[in-house]
This record gives sequence, C-alpha cells and structure tokens, in this order.
Amino acid sequence: MIDLRSDTVTKPTPAMRRAMAEAEVGDDVYGEDPTVNRLQERAAELFGKEAAIFVPTGSMGNQIAVKLHTRPGNEVVIEERGHIFNYEMAAMSAVAGTVARPVRSADGSGILRWEEIASGLHVNSHYYVAPTGLVAIENSHNLAGGTVYTRARTEEVCERAHATGLPVHLDGARIFNAAAAQNETVAALARPADSVMFCLSKALGAPVGSMLLGTREFIEEARANIVIFDVAGTGIAADAVCARLAERQVLASGFGTSIRMVTHYDVSREGVETALAALREVIQKRP
Repeated sequence: MIDLRSDTVTKPTPAMRRAMAEAEVGDDVYGEDPTVNRLQERAAELFGKEAAIFVPTGSMGNQIAVKLHTRPGNEVVIEERGHIFNYEMAAMSAVAGTVARPVRSADGSGILRWEEIASGLHVNSHYYVAPTGLVAIENSHNLAGGTVYTRARTEEVCERAHATGLPVHLDGARIFNAAAAQNETVAALARPADSVMFCLSKALGAPVGSMLLGTREFIEEARANIVIFDVAGTGIAADAVCARLAERQVLASGFGTSIRMVTHYDVSREGVETALAALREVIQKRP
C-alpha cells in the first residue's frame, strides 16, 4: 500500500517506540521531565530561538501564538487559504477573540508579498475599525500545494511588519520540507519571525506533538495556558480558599491573590463540576 493521503499517516519506527518506552520522564510543570527539556532545548537550538515549548498539536501551538501576540478585537492578516484561518475550528475567535483578515496572493501561489499584506492592514485607522494585531504566514503552504517562502521573502515580510509595529507568526508545520526544498536551514527560514510552530507528527514520524518557539519571555507566557483566576474580590486570601477547598477534597494552588487550577487525564468532567461546586460553596460562606 502506497499511502499518499497525508504525511500525518507516518508511524514511529521500532527504534522510536523503544525510545518512548525507555524515556526518562518527570513532571513538566516543575521542569523535571529531562526528555521534554532536551527536546525543547534542541528545537530552540535548531531554529535559533531563545526557547521552545512542546504542545500536543500544531493547532494548539498556532492558537497560543495568536493569543499571545494579539488582544481581543484585533484582526490577523493571513493568506486566504491559511491553515490557521480555515482548519482550526475558528479557534482564533473563540480563544483569542480575534478575527481573520484574509488576503489573496495575486499569483495564486499562496506566498504573500508585502504589498498584498499591506492591503489588509488596519493600523492607526478609525476607532470603529478592528486594528491589525498580527501577520501570519505559512511555510510550506499546505493548501497552496506546498509552496514555500524563500528566506528573502520571509525577511522582507518580517522587516516591513516590524517597521509597522506588528509581530509575525510563522506556521511552520512543514518547515523542514521547505528547508529541504531550498537547501536552507530551518533557522534561516524562521529567524526573522517572532514566533514559529512546527510539527513533529507529520513527516518526522512522531505519533503526536508540535513545538512552539520564540523569545524566552514569550514561551514562559505560553506555559500559562492554564486556568488562573483572581479571588481578591471575595475578601478571602487565596491560600485560605485553597485550604477550604482541600477540606472538600479539591486541591488547587494559591499564590498572592490568585488560584491556579489545571485539568489533566486524571480529572473527569464530573470532577470539574464537583470542584466548581466546592468553590461556589467556599466563596458563598465567606465572612
């Protein structure tokens, strides 16, 4: 069987499966997973970026980037066939509160020139026009047939966007393909962008996972894809709320006036509902 449906149909090799089974593991929140740490450090090294974070999917990596680069009510300028716009379940509106401003590449290649991007920008516009918050490009471009941004084109787009005060996110799900096609390094293709996402789960054969890269500060903020809420308005200290939750068999982390809760594999939907009910009870019984 010659399976050409997608590069996501790749399967781990026997050696990869053995490596997974034998990998050192630890708690990632506390930075104690040596395997993930090495993966993130190696990815940052390959791309010439300060830091990287491992995420389950490419869509998640892209949407974290959109969220961090923008504010609710912003527009994201993107080629009209871009994956972030068309195939990520409108997550940019649901997660980041942004809307796409799709623009067309005049030659049909999917590779945008700055003039085409500029046609979709709203910078210093009237207050009732949604301002542009981000420029997103894709290399290689999935729905345009795998067309690629050259290093020169990426550098031009990023330089002009930065001069306008706008960040650039690179959806590099298949950037290793683009690098191979042009005999370039991934670092050369990604260096001008403020953030970049690439997939491990496509032609590389990994069963799951993608990487998001950027500055160290950007990646530290990306790690807060997690529920953190302020309880100052309740009149109860965060640690006191957590102590009362613990009495009700619900554990959370308090710091300052905030509480941190993170869902995971061991927490069912019923568990979440129970935790919410316990939180309501604690708050309603405040002094």
